[in-house]
Amino acid sequence: MLEFFAEYGLFLAKAVTIVIAIIVVIGAAVQLGAKNKGESDGHIEVKHLNVELDEMTDSLKEAIVDKALLKKERKDEKKKAKAEAKANAKQVKKGVDLEKEHKKRVFVLDFDGDIKASDVEPMREEITAILTMATEQDEIMLRLESGGGMVHSYGLASSQLLRIKDRKIPLIISVDRVAASGGYMMACLADKLIAAPFAVLGSIGVVAQIPNFHRLLKKHDVDIEMLTAGEYKRTLTMFGENTDKDREKFVEDLEDTHELFKEFVAEHRPKVNIEEVANGEVWFGRRAMDKALIDEISTSDEYLLNACNEGDVYHISYVERKSLPERFGLSVSASVDRLLLTWWDRIQKTRYFS
Repeated sequence: MLEFFAEYGLFLAKAVTIVIAIIVVIGAAVQLGAKNKGESDGHIEVKHLNVELDEMTDSLKEAIVDKALLKKERKDEKKKAKAEAKANAKQVKKGVDLEKEHKKRVFVLDFDGDIKASDVEPMREEITAILTMATEQDEIMLRLESGGGMVHSYGLASSQLLRIKDRKIPLIISVDRVAASGGYMMACLADKLIAAPFAVLGSIGVVAQIPNFHRLLKKHDVDIEMLTAGEYKRTLTMFGENTDKDREKFVEDLEDTHELFKEFVAEHRPKVNIEEVANGEVWFGRRAMDKALIDEISTSDEYLLNACNEGDVYHISYVERKSLPERFGLSVSASVDRLLLTWWDRIQKTRYFS
């Protein structure tokens, strides 16, 4: 009997392996066909937050409000909606462009920043989609969370927000937990910057660090040769001998990056005493308010609740289409390979906001 179950288990394992292999092959073929057809790698999803809020309110009312009173309330709401529909129809007959007469709309985006500002890729798609519809009467709200990261990555993220500013569309940025360093570089672009009472803001500075194994290698008679064309192609290195001249040039580059950061913040938040706050220090929400780093103490939830009472609020998100191998988690090895290929260049050349 045990031998039977052992053989059956082996057969089952082989069958499952074959089925998975077939699915992966079919999925890869489907994905290749989709790319050849020119299909996009993702799509925009829109959630009407007013509707979600109404649904939550209805659920609460059903549990609390008297049934007869609730029935009357819903009947009145239907009458009101019907009257509004009739009024809109009359306006259309008169030739009124209802699109121009629309209520204020708030388009909500989320940015959860890592060291590479990876969310910049979906955010650029979301902003592009919104800019096809939004007017100067609307608002775009970014719920921002980031402790900072690579200079060039957060520079690109900030440039995406500048697209909104160039269109003269009000930009609201909300920080519930942290917008420091590169995160604050993005936050300072807001026409109105709000933060929770204990959100962390500031850290206007730049940092870079690398280990050096030169003495260890020298001890074991290991030579490292690095050939460059250009005096400053490499300054500090991991394996070579670093000189005072190398360090001076590296610090000079850091200082220049810091000056650019300070100029950027000062340009977009002129009320800030930049020399006082650009020392790498951070402040909690209430203290940040005293330093003019933010405009108002509030959470994103409170702001959006009020916005729903005044107009229509839409949450916009770009959802990337995953390949079948990614759905099965088979992209992990590829990610590791990419990491191993790029770590050397990053650790030697990358500067970080701090």
